[in-house]
Amino acid sequence: MSSSALPQSEPMTGLPSKVTVYEVGPRDGLQNEKESVPTAVKAEFIRRLVDAGLETVETTSFVHPKWVPQLADASELLADLDDLGRSPLRPVLVPNERGLDRALEAEVEAVAIFGSATETFAQKNLGRSREESVAMFAPVVKRAQDAGMWVRAYVSMCFGDPWEGPVPVDQVADACAELMDLGCDQLSVGDTIGTGTPGHVEALLTALEQRDIGVDRIGVHFHDTYGQALSNTLTALRAGVSVVDASTGGLGGCPYAKSATGNLATEDLVWMLDGAGVETGVDLDTLVTTSVWMAEQLGKPSPSRVVKALSGA
Repeated sequence: MSSSALPQSEPMTGLPSKVTVYEVGPRDGLQNEKESVPTAVKAEFIRRLVDAGLETVETTSFVHPKWVPQLADASELLADLDDLGRSPLRPVLVPNERGLDRALEAEVEAVAIFGSATETFAQKNLGRSREESVAMFAPVVKRAQDAGMWVRAYVSMCFGDPWEGPVPVDQVADACAELMDLGCDQLSVGDTIGTGTPGHVEALLTALEQRDIGVDRIGVHFHDTYGQALSNTLTALRAGVSVVDASTGGLGGCPYAKSATGNLATEDLVWMLDGAGVETGVDLDTLVTTSVWMAEQLGKPSPSRVVKALSGA
């Protein structure tokens, strides 16, 4: 791939000078793959992502293997990664205190919890109500903080729910505030089924600001089901958000929400940001090469438009 294939950079006003790409491919991207991905492949994937300049990479989840079999090898993966997997920039998802125990055993330094803005998804994903899930997460956050860990709170179904339909903005903001009030360092608002639109993004960020959750503590997590992920991301960036979740190659989905398709592709995000003169630290050339390699491991092409364009796929 030659430099002439890269976007022409024309700085865009109203955007952050730097954006942190929060890479979720190894965890959120692979968790929905039906065929088991070897631990060694996952470890190599993470190493390649770091080599491409992605500083923050969510590596895996300490969830019960019955619920997400693809991530049953979390301990083995972190042992393979050794020091590369033990950093505040290598978060792991923990669903409960047992998950936290395993994270502490693995000596990781950052964890994420995963809540819901709706009752139905809380029951399907966590087996309990929203209120009960907050109570479950309280000791997880407290113990993680006491251990000096960085803690992120994911909230899913922020822009729509396949069972409940539209989700009131105030309901979402309240659900986010409940988790952030536990003491989490960062909030990731998730468009799990990809139905969000720019005006909806603006409305939610405003509602969060009114609950004292500023854009400096918010990351955005958009799925591209309806092709809205980049436009929604741009709206969030113009509002001051500077952390964006993305998955290399556009991998991903949600095991408990069948209408959820892939995440925003990291390559598509980086192409847009490179063109807008926004620093990410990511080398697009290396990233596309990594995506092509991972697609070969999975035996299927990447859905990322940038990967298709630059790889000649």
